[in-house]
Parts: sequence; C-alpha cells; structure tokens
Amino acid sequence: MNISTGTIEYALGSFPVTGCGFSYSVAELDSALSGPVAEVVYDDSGKADIKALLAGLAETNFGKSAVERILSNAEPPEDWRVGEALAESYLTYHKNCFFPWPDGRDERKSRSSLPGADLVGFQYNYTDDFFAFGEVKTSTEKKYPPGAMHGRTGLKQQLEDLKDDVKIKDDLVLYLGHRATTASWKSRYQNAAKNYIQSKTNVRIFGFLVRDVEPNQDDLCTRVTKLAKDKHADMVIELLALYLPQNSIGQLGSKVVIGRNGGVV
Repeated sequence: MNISTGTIEYALGSFPVTGCGFSYSVAELDSALSGPVAEVVYDDSGKADIKALLAGLAETNFGKSAVERILSNAEPPEDWRVGEALAESYLTYHKNCFFPWPDGRDERKSRSSLPGADLVGFQYNYTDDFFAFGEVKTSTEKKYPPGAMHGRTGLKQQLEDLKDDVKIKDDLVLYLGHRATTASWKSRYQNAAKNYIQSKTNVRIFGFLVRDVEPNQDDLCTRVTKLAKDKHADMVIELLALYLPQNSIGQLGSKVVIGRNGGVV
C-alpha cells in the first residue's frame, strides 16, 4: 500500500534548497495510518526477523506465548512517534529514500527518545546513493512557525547542525556503518560513503513538520531563505510541512491502534 502525495499548498525556494507545504484529507490520513505508517510504527520487518530467529526455540504453547509477549506492542504509540512514521513513510514512497535501521531498535527501554537525527539512511537519484538525514517535529501549536522550530533542540538548530557540522554527519555515517557490515543494504552504504568521502557536503537533508492547523508558508519561509545562504552546490535540503485535518495529532496514536486491530480508523 502506498501513501498519498497529498495536496500541494505552497512551494518555496529553488534547488538545491526548497520548501513545500502539503495537506492530507481525513481519508488520506486514515489510509496512511492503517497501512504504511503502522508498519513503520510497529517495525514489522524487524519484528518478523526476530520472530523467525526465535521460532525454533518456542517448542511449546508456553514458549510461543512468551515470544508473542516479547514482540507485542501493548501501549498505543506516542503521537510524535506516529508523526515521525508519517514523515518516514512519505520520504520513502515519494522521495526515493530508504531508512534501514529505525531508531526504536536502539532503545534500551520502550517509549524513550534517542539523540541524533530522527531518520538516517539513503536517497537514490536513479543513478547513485547518497546519505539522507532527516529531522521531524510534530506540533499542535497554533502559530507559525511553531515553537518546535526554535530552541536548542528545535528544527532550526538541528537543520543548521546537519548542514554545517561535519562531526555530526561523520557520527551518523559511523552509526549506520556499524549496522551495514552484514546487512543486505551494505552496497548502498558503500556507494553513499564513497560520495561522502569525496565531498563532506554531498548529502541529502530533510526537515519535516507535521501539523494539524491551516496551511501557512510562514512555517517554512524563513528557514528556506536562511538555509539557502552559503548553500553547498552538492547538498540538497528539502523542508516539508504536512498539514493534517485540524486537531487530529492528538488522535494519531489511538488511530494507529484501531487500524492495526482491524477496526474502523
């Protein structure tokens, strides 16, 4: 199942630094939450690998129940986590991105938040792979831009760091490299690393806002203008703002659960 492209509300900037605001209808949001987004939230592919790994160890009904308990997701996901999954799904289906290692796999306990970029992976431009780093903020605040754009951990600072701080990019390249050594996507990592070694600015950066207010280009306008200053010719930066139906962010977690359980979203 694919995820909708949505309705374009505004477009800003010019290549290689652009901004785009787009909106989802109720039907488009529900379809995404019950399909691709739920698969990301619950890490279906990762859980399938673990289930296969443990299958031979669960020889009794008790053992099988224990495996199901380990793999279960008893609590509804946080709304911000669903926002990240919306962003990941959109970039995967419509920006040719691939994020092979969800940060949830690195959590020592559930419902925690890890430092570093929210999304770390690759973008394929039909000829080669490049590292892709994404930061996602989910906000219900009714002002433009929201407070999530500012502050030490705001989207503004995170995007500036990804653009200008070589050490941060190096750390993300190492992070993914540790997981690439025996992975099926090892060759994609090597291709992206080759491009990065040749030029430390040859990466793709995404800033993604998830909102449930009326669309307004003030969310992204200033950031697009600022990031375009001193831009790097081989660094592509895309800012995206997804506008959901009003007041829907507070229901994202429960809607994923309902859709997951086969109910009406």
